[in-house]
Amino acid sequence: MNFLMMGAGGVGGYFGARLAAAGAEVGFVARGAHLEAIRARGLAVRSALGDVTAYPARAEADPRALSVPDVVVLAVKLGDTAAALEALAPVVGPGTTVVSLQNGVEAEDMLVRAFGRERAAGGVAYIGAAIAAPGVIRHTGTLARIELGELAGGSSPRIDAVVAALKNARIEAEAVPDITGAIWRKFVFLVGLSATTTLTGRPIGEVRADPGHRAVLAEVMAEAAAVARARGVALPPDFVAGRLAFADTLPADMTSSMAHDAAAGKPLEVAWLSGAVVRLGRELGIETPANRAVFEALKARAAPGPDLIEGAREGAR
Repeated sequence: MNFLMMGAGGVGGYFGARLAAAGAEVGFVARGAHLEAIRARGLAVRSALGDVTAYPARAEADPRALSVPDVVVLAVKLGDTAAALEALAPVVGPGTTVVSLQNGVEAEDMLVRAFGRERAAGGVAYIGAAIAAPGVIRHTGTLARIELGELAGGSSPRIDAVVAALKNARIEAEAVPDITGAIWRKFVFLVGLSATTTLTGRPIGEVRADPGHRAVLAEVMAEAAAVARARGVALPPDFVAGRLAFADTLPADMTSSMAHDAAAGKPLEVAWLSGAVVRLGRELGIETPANRAVFEALKARAAPGPDLIEGAREGAR
């Protein structure tokens, strides 16, 4: 199976390198020093699950330089999604499956608009990973899991084939019956993790140990969960309590990709995380003061994205 990883950072780089090391045909779209390092030395993963290096690795700045793939994995920053989809259009064939492993809840509708429901699929990645140096991905902890599914619900032969390829690379993967619910369940936790670790500059271990920070984590997640329920996502009453318990199991040094970006002085995805909670909540009549406060605190460093007061994107879930 031929994979195209649109983005070779923590998510695309980690899973792409695992696939390539297992013998799958993988093309990486990257840029700058990271691109040049992958071309020169391959793409290395440093992980408690075992180090691997994909070498030689096919890496290009433009997806048109790669062959038409069976599977596109969209793993760029949320603000780069529209440009990435435009760049991918020439290489998405009639049999290509395009799946997003991004952090938000709006990419899947963008995939459908760009390529049609017959090519779009839903996906969720659970992993803490980032570029440690050009050509090197550092995986934090041992959580590295992918869930896939059809946007209409259930699995299909194409989803099962992708899951089989991932498992062949010793990646924990599963076809799930309700991928939309899975996307929202991850989003609720990620919004809280991103907000608290970025605002405090502290990893999850310190956030969960501080009563005040823990309360903010719970409030931010509770608002996101309320928006999810208003959009028809079935979440149990104790969902936020369960996510707090989950946070207690994570490696103490784990943080979020947004916190990594903040530490590196890069633009933040807050408009697509807490900002999305505010926009979608506004559309549904849900109050989201904690997430609005997060957005207001971080908006000076935000990457270009939807304006909070515009309401939800057309067609967003």
